[in-house]
Amino acid sequence: MEDILQKIRGGLVVSCQALKGEPLHGSLYMAKMALAAKMGGAVALRGNGPSDISAIKAETGLPVIGIYKRKKPGSDVFITPDLESAAAIIDTGADIVALDCTKRSNSEGLFGTDMIQEIKKRFHVPIMAEISVLDEAVAAYEKGADILSTTLSGYTPYSPQQVSPDFTLISEIRKTLPHSFINAEGRIINTEQLKKAFHMGADIVTIGTAITRPQWITEQFVSVLKEKGRCL
Repeated sequence: MEDILQKIRGGLVVSCQALKGEPLHGSLYMAKMALAAKMGGAVALRGNGPSDISAIKAETGLPVIGIYKRKKPGSDVFITPDLESAAAIIDTGADIVALDCTKRSNSEGLFGTDMIQEIKKRFHVPIMAEISVLDEAVAAYEKGADILSTTLSGYTPYSPQQVSPDFTLISEIRKTLPHSFINAEGRIINTEQLKKAFHMGADIVTIGTAITRPQWITEQFVSVLKEKGRCL
């Protein structure tokens, strides 16, 4: 487990995801997006679901942080919500499994932190705990999470609702858990924010939307024209 963390430390992870209804939805497109990210220097990739993960792994050979977005009745947890989801993405090539480790339970009443040791015992893979506030990071770390990720800051009602990245959370984790491995993720859209994330204590930084969602990127440019009273 430590080998893969050392391999990606200090690097950029690119999240290659497209939801149903988006133009690039589909494993073929995500695999090529991932290859482009590799050619650009990404040290690892983030993929969603067995099909995309398998295609990304085959196309690039880079480490893949796997998630499985599955919405189930009775719970707001949808990032790898259960052991079945974790097993499915491990079987198709995920090198690291990311779990929702917030204070929210899944549809079976289990918390992400409850699954950390079971997944590591069964599959011998590192676990990325996706959290939204400091005490969730501490709880996940104490349960054995190998990576603490700020992904869900802003996506729980009790975490800061802000447009900018949660740099404060990165700093708090580093100060509270100095030996932890931190992934800064969420609303990082430019190189200055990337540099600041590392400065605040991140070991890796993951960027998705600003690299892999051309419709969003286009909207940013078009919005500038609209502000000036012009429209394409």
